Amino acid sequence: MTETPSPDWDPRTPEVQSDQRATYDRMRETCPVAFSDYMQRSLFRHADVKRAVLDHDTFSNVVSTHLTVPNGMDPPEHTLWRPIVEKYFSQDRVDAFEPLCRAIVADLIATTDGTTEFMDQVAHPFAVRAQCAFLGWPVELSDRLRDWVLRNHQATLARDHAAMTAIAGEFRTLIRDTIAERIADGATPETDVAVALTHERVDGRPVNEEEIVSILRNWTVGEIGTIAASLGIIAEFLSRHRDVQDQLRADPAQAGAAADEILRLHGPLVTNRRITTCPVDIADRRLASGARVTVNWMAANRDPRVFDDPGAFRLDRKQGDNLLYGAGIHVCPGAFLARMELRVFLEELLSQTSLVAPDPANPSAPAAYPASGFSQLHLRLT
Repeated sequence: MTETPSPDWDPRTPEVQSDQRATYDRMRETCPVAFSDYMQRSLFRHADVKRAVLDHDTFSNVVSTHLTVPNGMDPPEHTLWRPIVEKYFSQDRVDAFEPLCRAIVADLIATTDGTTEFMDQVAHPFAVRAQCAFLGWPVELSDRLRDWVLRNHQATLARDHAAMTAIAGEFRTLIRDTIAERIADGATPETDVAVALTHERVDGRPVNEEEIVSILRNWTVGEIGTIAASLGIIAEFLSRHRDVQDQLRADPAQAGAAADEILRLHGPLVTNRRITTCPVDIADRRLASGARVTVNWMAANRDPRVFDDPGAFRLDRKQGDNLLYGAGIHVCPGAFLARMELRVFLEELLSQTSLVAPDPANPSAPAAYPASGFSQLHLRLT
């Protein structure tokens, strides 16, 4: 029997949650492969994280007891599913969606009244409205999706398995009912992504309901949570860096590069999981077969072994080592969509304002793991 090691840290303490970046930076330098009861073996260094995500034979993605299409699969199963998912995020689809995406951003920013709790009034509404619009769903579903994502995050942090199971069941019912309603309303595969998924085939057979629910759950958790976090992180950074605001207003073509660099500094996605398929040595630790591993994207993207002066914003920094969208066969399939949404958000925010500044009367609050960014972000938009 493998002996359980003593914990090196506790990821859920108030100290960690109050400043996740500082904690993960410290762990990367002092204990780069760290054990905890909550996250098991966490990898913090860029080289170790990249090794784990590129070597899918040794570090398997099949970590959940629930079906997770396709990011909870390994080849050859993953190879069958990935093209089905990827085609919904093609450059052509993203380009066609951009005008509607821009209209959503512009409307939300225009309705702020000078001082705003940005997460509640802009970031979260944009994330759910954009997701509904991209899927072809009515905006009326936005509040239900937002509530589901919030409760899912809370249950994940608490490791409340009963709540997680119940929440998963609610999402299954939501998807089933929505697809039925959309078909009854005349939605077609050309106008509704969920309806389109019901017409897909994999390995010669029709895609089933459980698989459709899994795909849409992954998109919903991934897109809504990380896009909302990203908008908050970018807006907060700009509020503290007037010079960057001025630079981007003068040269809006740099918006995409700025988003990548800001989100390297403060990642919107904290971790992903893997499980070892055989014994493996990494850093100074020996991991047994079946060891559960957590890759920490936030720490990896701030590693001074890879990024010169990693805590500094550099608009001209080469982003080839930026793991914002992952790496390897599981690299984010929605990267085209996310990059467009973030670029459009930055363009509209800066074109509609002359100044983004902190609201000194209302301090902001950091988000708690598994989320990143801010739970509250009070800003003044002038």
